[in-house]
Amino acid sequence: MFNKEEKKQDMIYVFIDASNVWSAVKSVKKFIEYKTIKDYFRKKFNAGKVEIFYYDAYPKAGTRDYNLDGKHKFFTYLKKGLGFTVRKKELKRISVISENGESVIEKGNMDVEITIDAMHNIQKYNIAIFFSGDADFLALVNYLKNGGKKVYIFSSKDNISHELKTGGHGYFDLKNINEFWGKDLKYRRPLKK
Repeated sequence: MFNKEEKKQDMIYVFIDASNVWSAVKSVKKFIEYKTIKDYFRKKFNAGKVEIFYYDAYPKAGTRDYNLDGKHKFFTYLKKGLGFTVRKKELKRISVISENGESVIEKGNMDVEITIDAMHNIQKYNIAIFFSGDADFLALVNYLKNGGKKVYIFSSKDNISHELKTGGHGYFDLKNINEFWGKDLKYRRPLKK
């Protein structure tokens, strides 16, 4: 049960699509400082509670020339260190045969997981924030709006569909929010063979 003080304030659920955020990270050349996000939304929306869900698909072991331990440590940091709910799954590898021979594509779409969490928790929040630019979320955004929820989209101008940018109650460009940005982006070193 919520106390009286919490009832007066907005309850926010944030849904972060890591693949969408990664394009902004590469463009800004800095990592997002995830430890600042809860405070940012508490202040911006006078929130009593901020719950954050983080969605990411990771490569299968042995498919990269770098160590994946850091990725899994990061998931643990988000979950245990920051209290995020982390939804993760291994990238699905699909063999494709074309005129040029066989190749492998990887898929790790988390749209269904995001939608399920948004719907499952619908009675717990009055503001939903999506870190995504995918037009596929427009139906979910409209459903939440029609149900009386406020919906805000956080993405970057080079990775947002027009439909989603204009579909919520507001759009914010991640690149312009200085509080989110931390250390400089450094590229991994390949594993020594």
